[in-house]
Parts: sequence; C-alpha cells; structure tokens
Amino acid sequence: MILRANNIEFYYDPKQKFQIPDINLDSGEQMLILGKSGSGKTTILNIIAGLLKPKSGKVEIGGTDIYTLKGSQFDKFRGKNIGIIFQKPHILAPLTVEENLQLANFFAKENTHLIAPLLKELGIWDKRKAKINTLSEGEAQRVSIARALVNKPKLILADEPTASLDDQNAAAVVRLLQEQAKKYEAALIIVTHDQRVKDHIPNQIIIGGQL
Repeated sequence: MILRANNIEFYYDPKQKFQIPDINLDSGEQMLILGKSGSGKTTILNIIAGLLKPKSGKVEIGGTDIYTLKGSQFDKFRGKNIGIIFQKPHILAPLTVEENLQLANFFAKENTHLIAPLLKELGIWDKRKAKINTLSEGEAQRVSIARALVNKPKLILADEPTASLDDQNAAAVVRLLQEQAKKYEAALIIVTHDQRVKDHIPNQIIIGGQL
C-alpha cells in the first residue's frame, strides 16, 4: 500500500474539530478530493504531505509513518517519495528550468536521469535553459509537474492544478497527471473545487458537504 492516512483529526480550535476520511491508495490508484474554498482540502493535502502535523492519527507512505521522521531525515524522505504540485508554482525564478529539476534531485540525494525525458514528454525540452520568469503560465505549470515527478515519487499530490485553466487545458493537465502517475506507478491525489475534474476520476471524497 502506497498511502495509508487513517483516523486523522486536526483542529485549530478544539470546538471545531476537522475529521478526515480514511484514505488508502495503492500504486497507480487515483483519488479526487473535492470541496469549496475554505472547506479544508489544502489542509488534508498538507497533512498527507507532512507539511502539517495532525492532532491524532497516522499517515504512512510506503509503510513509513512519516511523523516519526525528524528534521533533515523527514525532508529527504519527502523529497524522494512525495511529489507536490502547488496551486502557485513553487519553482525558483532565478534558476533555469533544468536547474530547478537538478535542485530537486540534489535535495533528495537522487539522480534519476529523468530530467531530459520528462521535459521532452511535457513538451518543454526547448525551454530547459530558459529562466522561469520568461515562461508562460502553462509552461511554468509543466515545470512544476516535472519537478514533482523527477525523483519518481510514490505519491503525487496536486493542489488545484486546473483552477486558472480553460476547459481544454484543464482536461489536458488532468490527463497528463494521470498518465505520468500511471507511468511511474505512483498514487495520485488531486485536491480541487473545480467541478470539471469530477468526470476524470471516479474515486472521490467530498469535503464540507455537497458542492
């Protein structure tokens, strides 16, 4: 089992406890977490990614309880095993496309030799020497996807990947994430309020009531 997130509880205010449904995903499986803005979708993603510690419960990735890891050990594990695609690209503007991916390899102490294949497959190989601030929004998003995949993670997490895209490009990005997850035998979770994604991933959790 790639991901087990069980009995998770989180709150800022004990009077407003936030229960997260159990999530169990194996290699190649996909899940969509739907909810309105403010419903807690990103909180779930951050807990699964190890960016936010729950009050109780356990998150295991590849059999490792991620909250037993500390400091640099945790950072290395996350860099190697979890690929995160944030709503706003977390890529470094002063660096080139290629350098951003090399940096991801460096922090995970990996050299997966996937930089060139990924950039070619994502249609941005010709941009490998370009600085991030010269890219279009769509190109920057593809760099984010490449960076998330470059260490062959067990789990891919995407936060609102279609929010600013038109219908055609939204569908293309979801297909791209599904194809890449399948290719690298990773579990995929997409977190969104975008109703257009519902038809692409039947395995769904709805947070905070019906949309």
